[in-house]
Amino acid sequence: MRVTRHADAPGYVAPAHHGVATLRLQGHEAGPTERFWVGLSCYLPGGGADENLTGEETVYVVLDGQLVVRADGREEEVGPHDSVYLPKGTARRIDNRSARPATLLVIIGNPARAED
Repeated sequence: MRVTRHADAPGYVAPAHHGVATLRLQGHEAGPTERFWVGLSCYLPGGGADENLTGEETVYVVLDGQLVVRADGREEEVGPHDSVYLPKGTARRIDNRSARPATLLVIIGNPARAED
């Protein structure tokens, strides 16, 4: 078992994000994982992630606040305990259009290894 305390979770730079504070809870800087990594993102009002392709399967779970996720030609407002699944290669965008911060749990698959 490996525990990452919130206070000790390493920050990381998420490409094409603005107004977003990110922490790695498991995987990469927080310690090795085999199939996925887990992050925590806090989107300030007006913050977001520019349109970009998902590199691997991705799941978002909103823990607090409201976010707008745009993917596959549709746009959805998601709130607490809502989740979003995005297949690998999906063009997606995330925006916090509200006046409050929003917290997002991020789970992303690791790239497949040659022996898989």
